[in-house]
Amino acid sequence: MRERMNLVELQQKLIASARSHPPGDTVPLGFEHRILARLRAEHPLDFWSGLAATLWRLAVPGLAAALVLGVWNYATVVKGGAEVSLAADLESTVYAVVDAPAETL
Repeated sequence: MRERMNLVELQQKLIASARSHPPGDTVPLGFEHRILARLRAEHPLDFWSGLAATLWRLAVPGLAAALVLGVWNYATVVKGGAEVSLAADLESTVYAVVDAPAETL
């Protein structure tokens, strides 16, 4: 079987190797100018991509809210085992305007 290397020993070897090879002091030609040009570049705000990203972020909370409200609605509709007719409630609400006496000005 292969023996595992001691982690402390491995760490010491890696640190010794890094100290024996210091990083170079040279910077690639034009590196500084490329970075500064990229930082100065103006990126116009894209309204549609920002809107799409916002809508994607709101998808999960929106679905969770719809689920919670659906369960709450179902719990309020079913009372004591007797199902309340939503169609009858809608019909009475719509016809309430028709049945109301006309107001005079």
